[in-house]
Amino acid sequence: MADLILKKAKEKSLLRRHPWIYDTAVQRVTGDPKPGDTVRVLSDKGRFLAWAAWSPASTLRARCWSWNEEETIDDAWFERKVREAVAAREPLRARTSAIRLIFGEADGIPGLIVDQYGDWLVTQFQSAGAESRRELIGRLLMEATGAKGVFDRSDAATRRREGLEIRMETLAGEEPPAVIEVEEDGVRYGVDVRVGHKTGFYIDQRESRLAAQQAAAEFRRIHGRGMRALNCFCYTGGFSLALLKGGAEEVVSVDSSEEALAMARANAERNGFEGRAAWLCDDVFAALRRMRDEGEHFDLVILDPPKFASSHYHVDRAARAYKDINLNGLKLLEPGGELFTFSCSGAVDVDLFQKIVAGAVIDSHMNVWATGRFGAGADHPLLMTCPEGEYLKGMRLTVRP
Repeated sequence: MADLILKKAKEKSLLRRHPWIYDTAVQRVTGDPKPGDTVRVLSDKGRFLAWAAWSPASTLRARCWSWNEEETIDDAWFERKVREAVAAREPLRARTSAIRLIFGEADGIPGLIVDQYGDWLVTQFQSAGAESRRELIGRLLMEATGAKGVFDRSDAATRRREGLEIRMETLAGEEPPAVIEVEEDGVRYGVDVRVGHKTGFYIDQRESRLAAQQAAAEFRRIHGRGMRALNCFCYTGGFSLALLKGGAEEVVSVDSSEEALAMARANAERNGFEGRAAWLCDDVFAALRRMRDEGEHFDLVILDPPKFASSHYHVDRAARAYKDINLNGLKLLEPGGELFTFSCSGAVDVDLFQKIVAGAVIDSHMNVWATGRFGAGADHPLLMTCPEGEYLKGMRLTVRP
């Protein structure tokens, strides 16, 4: 067993059970651990701190498996972790067949993402530790879920930082079909797990999509008509279909990817919504300005952009982009209209995002209430000792007279 010895006073975060060890905290490593091997983490005085997976190619040099010295990180340990994670998501199955089964550090398997779409699972191995148990994890997932197959979509940029090659292949069982149909809160969605963002669908926005569906239903009840809504960065139409399910009269959806819009149109047809949906392939920044200049107005605007800041180096640029779309989105709202606005940039925390949105409100010269907040669903739990896991944040704003 190799030992990872920390520099003096670098054990504080581990004593608080933060699972990451950066290269700057490492004094030395004894033995010759291979990428992904389990190492014993010790303070500079020899105190046991944790068991962790070694990753020599990454600045994030090790990720902790356990803080219990008596535990053995073996096949049985991984089986227990997988089964515990799957069982914790069981209550969601009454609502949806699209579920995040394993969420990395929060489920005790750092760097592993597993999403379920119907009878198929999609994995992302984002750390050397998870990668070294790839075949084992594929087998355990099949056994714990009864899935037909596991498709490995390990193509995220994080793999390069771990010194890992890109993978996209069937890991276990059957190969998935070209499109997997899932259902969420009464809406059917087609998912292509081989292309597109994340593992093919934004599972993390489930609660926000339900809020949009409920907002559309409440609008119809109060006003006696369906709302006119705008969904920006619509991808494959998640929010658009939820709004239409809730009774929206018209939803205009904008995305720069024609491929994503083709799936969105197919999803609208899948639910019989095509008559009330308009799909626009355009740059959202340009489309918002054009609609503002043309005097367009909507009852609800949704802004769910991709990550604008991949690291803290890009925060200033991201802040300008968030402010731009929020200012122009507000300008498109009728009095009493609502804005659902989101950021999935982990480098932009909740407080900063609120300040950016507040800046847009100030520049709009409008009277605006914040009436709610959004975050990822229960299958994306936040490990309280690892606040970096809170990447998705959102606000619900209402334009007042």
